[in-house]
Amino acid sequence: MRTFTAIVERDSDTNLYVGYVPGFPGAHSQGETLDELHENLREVIEMLLEDENLDFIANS
Repeated sequence: MRTFTAIVERDSDTNLYVGYVPGFPGAHSQGETLDELHENLREVIEMLLEDENLDFIANS
């Protein structure tokens, strides 16, 4: 199982949590709660990892 670190901020205009994984193109999402954001990011990362042509900078 891989672990990724996400940067999370609260958008003051929408009051949503927004997050992205640095060095991982396309790995970003949002949610009304931190739990929802976490689940959304997990789903996005799973979909991106299925892509054979994935190119990201791994934190090794």
